[in-house]
Amino acid sequence: MRRILFLLFTALSALLPNLAQAAWWQPDWAYRKPITIDAGPQAAAIGGDAGRTPVLVRLHTGNFSFEGVSDTGADLRFVAADDKTVLNHQIEQFDPLLGMALVWVDMPALSEAAPQQIWMYYGNPKAPASGNGQLSFDPDYTLVYHFAETGAPARDTTAYGNHAQTTTVTAEGTVIGRGAMLGNAPLMLPASPSLAVAAGGSFTFSVWVRPETLGANQVVYSRRDGAAELTLGIDQGVPFVQVNGQRSKPGQPIQAGQWSHLAVTADGQAVNLLVGGRTAATLAVALPALNTPAAVGAAADGQALAPFVGAIDEVRISKVARRDALMLADAVSQGAESRLTVFGPDEQQAGKSHFGYILAAMPLDAWIVVAILGLMMVVSWAIMIGKGRSYGAMSRANAAFMGYFRETAGAPLDSLARGNKVPAEVQADSSLWRLYEVAVDEMRRRQARGYDLNAVSVATIGAIRAAMDG
Repeated sequence: MRRILFLLFTALSALLPNLAQAAWWQPDWAYRKPITIDAGPQAAAIGGDAGRTPVLVRLHTGNFSFEGVSDTGADLRFVAADDKTVLNHQIEQFDPLLGMALVWVDMPALSEAAPQQIWMYYGNPKAPASGNGQLSFDPDYTLVYHFAETGAPARDTTAYGNHAQTTTVTAEGTVIGRGAMLGNAPLMLPASPSLAVAAGGSFTFSVWVRPETLGANQVVYSRRDGAAELTLGIDQGVPFVQVNGQRSKPGQPIQAGQWSHLAVTADGQAVNLLVGGRTAATLAVALPALNTPAAVGAAADGQALAPFVGAIDEVRISKVARRDALMLADAVSQGAESRLTVFGPDEQQAGKSHFGYILAAMPLDAWIVVAILGLMMVVSWAIMIGKGRSYGAMSRANAAFMGYFRETAGAPLDSLARGNKVPAEVQADSSLWRLYEVAVDEMRRRQARGYDLNAVSVATIGAIRAAMDG
């Protein structure tokens, strides 16, 4: 009975990989990688339903080899667990040489109820790029800055096009990828209709900050429209939110030189300050109408507050009050030590190989080089085969000649040259026969000049025969 169960288990083990291979999204993609999104208590622990969420997939050499994927990541595709539904994604940064990539994947629903598995497909050199930030972030996001640009104003990745009005200094190696350094000049946001806030309206602002020093009343975000005001700041390391002069009570402090996630949400009844994705303070007020430009890193007109000095990253604005679970998901998943994403081993489609992928990706000039090398290989093989056959024929002919030569022991040295005693095929292939012919011709020329060949001593003839035998 145990033997039967063992054989059954072995058969199932061999069959299951084939069943998994059968459920393949599209045959043009050679490889895939499972990614588990776990927001449950043992992982990200977001504490509720975050709804539609852009999840950061951070690839590096510790979880991805970058072999078989295109140099730009154009062939990356993210597919839901059903292996049918394609998920929107946006590539913020992709560098296979450094072994690092940052990709935002649009999860239609993120909940702590149960882990979700998605597939990352790659390995199709003919695939066009499909990443799109306008689709990866839901329409309620009215501004998203990744700061992936260098030497240019930050570009809004949403469809609203709320690009920055000023250029900031690029900060490398921030919490996600590139960020911005503030202190000398603020990051100015446009006064567009999509960023306008109605009186009592909903609103969300979020940002990663790393202050260099902790001073008094440093401004992170500021917007002022006449007497109306909204400010997010840090006072001696303690974040605060201020609406029309009313400031929140002190909450959870942050540290200098460390990254912290700050957010402000407003739902028409209260304004909440979140630090690290968790509520730190609440003002029981509604937002005033705000239609003017906003500033990040400095005070708006008429405010006697200090500028923020440090680095920022991933600035977002929404026209809705985002859920607390989504804010917590952002705070715990966007850093380097994300507990939200777990990567499984890469899988290869049956019949596909790295060699086949390389062949499919080769350009015309590479094929020309391969053709030339192939021709050189064929010619070298032909030369080696010809040389081998020639050497074999010569060895056999030399052995046959030596047999005839030994049979003439005691006879004159030129006896083999008379009467066609050596077959023509041996004469054609034997190098010893050609040497023998040269020697006989030389003897005959000397005989014609009057030399007595019969006077050659027996010892000399023996030496000659010994040399021939050797």
